[in-house]
Amino acid sequence: MSDYLFAYGTLQPGRAPAGVAALAAKLRPVGEGFVRGALYDLGRYPGAVPDSRAKSRIAGTVMELPEDENFLRLLDDYEGFDPKAHGSSEFVRERQSVELSDGHRMECWFYRYNGKPDEARRIASGAWRR
Repeated sequence: MSDYLFAYGTLQPGRAPAGVAALAAKLRPVGEGFVRGALYDLGRYPGAVPDSRAKSRIAGTVMELPEDENFLRLLDDYEGFDPKAHGSSEFVRERQSVELSDGHRMECWFYRYNGKPDEARRIASGAWRR
């Protein structure tokens, strides 16, 4: 059974920095979609804070994960997520319901920004552009 990631930043197709490009190349794009919430510009990458009640959307790409039991651990390392220390992790990996562009919904892994976002850095469009 396949597992999926909702990518809204550097793990989207064509946006990976050199240091993670080989890892990102193993992700297979499935389709465009969105999660309700807010997206913030953190400098070299974005951070997303989901909120199912929000009117705003976080745009991204649903990616199929490769059949590799270590792959999520590698993504966690890249995203600064320590499953044993959620409080000190920059991002926390969790499940989110994603609405695809065709209206279907699916559950995907999602890296939620774990810091206090600066509202002045909010990306109004919900889409991160490098």
